[in-house]
Amino acid sequence: MSEQTAASQTLDDVADLVRAKNAGPFWLTLDVFLPTDEVFDRVRASDVVDPALIAALYRTDPAKVQVFPMPLLRAIKISFPRPVVQGSFADRDMHSGQQHVLLAAIEIPSFETT
Repeated sequence: MSEQTAASQTLDDVADLVRAKNAGPFWLTLDVFLPTDEVFDRVRASDVVDPALIAALYRTDPAKVQVFPMPLLRAIKISFPRPVVQGSFADRDMHSGQQHVLLAAIEIPSFETT
């Protein structure tokens, strides 16, 4: 009889690509591209799609976090308001290119058969 043991990996470990980009001057978008339907389903069932977790990571209102799972593309898009307007004096990452790092570090539970 096989036994399942819980293990975990980071989103960066299981995804083909995790990236961040502007979605206009007022919104930021995180994209997660996954290699298989199985991995997509595992990530979709995890905290990655939880607006409360995203809001805590990025210090925003969970009610404004939008999550768009796209199963045919095996992708998940997450959008929320930028903390400051793009290009404003307080903007530290004008293109939002570094914002994916927090999301990529989230642990994704997996099950390995032994």
